[in-house]
Amino acid sequence: MKIYTRTGDGGETGLFGGARVDKDDARVEAYGTVDELNSCIGVARALGVSPTTDECLLRIQSDLFTIGAELACVPGQEQKLRMVLVSEADIERVENSIDQSEAPLAPLENFLLPGGGAAAAELHRARTVCRRAERRTLRAGRLAPVRPLVVIYLNRLSDLLFVLARYENHLVGTVEVPWRAR
Repeated sequence: MKIYTRTGDGGETGLFGGARVDKDDARVEAYGTVDELNSCIGVARALGVSPTTDECLLRIQSDLFTIGAELACVPGQEQKLRMVLVSEADIERVENSIDQSEAPLAPLENFLLPGGGAAAAELHRARTVCRRAERRTLRAGRLAPVRPLVVIYLNRLSDLLFVLARYENHLVGTVEVPWRAR
């Protein structure tokens, strides 16, 4: 299979289900941002995280591919994907990961400046990209149906990425820097 098709040279791309849309269509922006988020998570993993975090992030990367595929599908044609879509059980798994990762951390008393170790800093970046993916998905959902569970998953995932950044800093003994108002 060739990697290039030339079908997008005119500024359009195809959705699963056959429709052609502009490459700057809201749906394309949404699944493109989910793809960017997945890449950020891959960088965090490559920088080195704990085995527990790595396992969690690997599962999330798979979830994000599923979400990206769903967003890249013509609404109502999701059955053509022939895959299990993100469910309430996946959201519950993310919530459980938040609880487990947050348990050893000091209570949050201030806003924190993103940073710390390299992997934690990349997880903070992933969190911000996740918030953008959530906004792009909401925008796409105003134009064509998007399952609410996709938005809920992204919302919960941004919380998990924040907690994982804190957890990774905790594991290596990096002190978090609180934001101080001027």
